[in-house]
Amino acid sequence: MFYEYRQYWLRPGMRDRWVQLMHERIVPFQKSHGMQVVGCFTVEDDPDAFVWIRRFESEAQREQQYDAVYKSAEWTEKIKPSIDEMLLREKMKVTRIVPTSQYQGTSNLDS
Repeated sequence: MFYEYRQYWLRPGMRDRWVQLMHERIVPFQKSHGMQVVGCFTVEDDPDAFVWIRRFESEAQREQQYDAVYKSAEWTEKIKPSIDEMLLREKMKVTRIVPTSQYQGTSNLDS
């Protein structure tokens, strides 16, 4: 199991529209294709930053879900154009993170 810690920077003034797009279109669409979205976050001291985290059970699962989402006509024709209006892709950073052994298999830090 691993997580993707995704850091995005948006064009100035776009964060509210971005958050709305994430909650209304992106996250529901990705979840409908099996992706596990752990959470979405704004950055307190940066009005143009956004962070979200996804969880994958394996690399094979990630590849399958990436194909299902990012190669779909719904994504390429309807969702991606809105993303491209707001997101500064050149600043985007995706980091794979792996839970320590104590938290493998759980998403609850209080366990």
